[in-house]
Amino acid sequence: MNPFDFDLFVIGAGSGGVRAARVAAGYGANVAIAEDRYFGGTCVNVGCVPKKLFVYASHFSDEFRHAPGFGWNIDSTEFHWQQLIANKNREIKRLNGVYGRLLENSGVTVFNGHASLVDEHTVSLKGKNYRAKHILVATGGWPSIPDIPGKEHIISSNEAFFLEKLPERVTIVGGGYIAIEFAGILKGLGVDTTLVYRGPLFLRGFDHDIRHFLANEMEKKGVNLKFDTNIQRIDSSPRGLSAHLANGTLQESDVIMYATGRTPKTNDLGLEKIGVETNDKGAIVVDENYRTTIPSIYAVGDVTDRVNLTPVALAEGTAVANSLYGGQTVPVDYRYISSCVFSQPSIGTVGLTEEQANQQHESIDVYRSSFTPMKHTLSGSDEKTLMKMIVDKTTDKVLGVHMVGSDAGEIIQGIAVALKAGATKSIFDATIGIHPTAAEEFVTMRQPS
Repeated sequence: MNPFDFDLFVIGAGSGGVRAARVAAGYGANVAIAEDRYFGGTCVNVGCVPKKLFVYASHFSDEFRHAPGFGWNIDSTEFHWQQLIANKNREIKRLNGVYGRLLENSGVTVFNGHASLVDEHTVSLKGKNYRAKHILVATGGWPSIPDIPGKEHIISSNEAFFLEKLPERVTIVGGGYIAIEFAGILKGLGVDTTLVYRGPLFLRGFDHDIRHFLANEMEKKGVNLKFDTNIQRIDSSPRGLSAHLANGTLQESDVIMYATGRTPKTNDLGLEKIGVETNDKGAIVVDENYRTTIPSIYAVGDVTDRVNLTPVALAEGTAVANSLYGGQTVPVDYRYISSCVFSQPSIGTVGLTEEQANQQHESIDVYRSSFTPMKHTLSGSDEKTLMKMIVDKTTDKVLGVHMVGSDAGEIIQGIAVALKAGATKSIFDATIGIHPTAAEEFVTMRQPS
């Protein structure tokens, strides 16, 4: 008699969990998955997807402003926040259904509810226990809000997707990509936008030229950047919210949003009770094959707080399923993972920053190019584009490529393939560009700076 109800029980139906469940079921495994909120996890519901839709919406203000340079006469424009929210909600509901059908069509047993661990092979859900040979935790992360006076007036990015009305004034606190992206979104939608960050410059860990360049471009677009300060207290009055800053100033807003990091969602899972190790941030500790300190229990995605990107969670979920049921023990290769910040203008990046390259390589060449995109020769905008390439001087290998400008993510995705394949600067130089495009600059940069 089989002592297990399932071969694999997945806790969390986000990107990594759904992928692992479907791939495992495709190998013939008997798989169950439990989700206590919504199919698709953060990315589909309160992350990548709705955020990108908001980014698209916010671009129209610039497009309308640029239109006269191309012969268009736009007399008046109107924006309806409630219509955007309704359309976004309809699309997310559609995607929730898609995820549910994908699981069911794959033969995965789907449970709606909060699952927790009883022991190394047992999951408890709605008062019933289920036995599984292997368990995968893929519960993702959750916004972290600091405990300050007036905390009850703060919203996170989660609530920002469901605001009943568009505020006239917003203060966003944080220096990561979520804060940067929402600053661009809300400013583009006509909101008086201030970004507060405790450090000297946002996007810590990104290439320094990229960070400085984006800050300048955001200020040109009217985002009020306040660095080296933080909010100490928030008061509410009939006029709105008053944020008392550490630099002694007062910031008045209608909405205060914190994007100051995300915490692994490990509460009420029973990890400590059965001996699954977590670190000081609450993230689940895993080995190179995503196994926790309990051999039958695995974890992938943001709950491990390593490379918190949706495509990484997908790759990790696939790797676990392949290892357990496909006979392929091949961990994810984390080198040359490309990423994009949907700021305005956007950032695309892959490989080493200049700072990292200097630390890891004896001698490097750095190629930079800053220019006015062709579109803006007629638009009237003073927006600039920056492209940067870092090359190992000894081997000619391209170590990193970074960009700030329109369609940066679309451009860098293709370049990431080249870097993954080991492209050298001479290969870039020998590649004929597509003209006229901004992307061709990457194959025409000849002199290091």
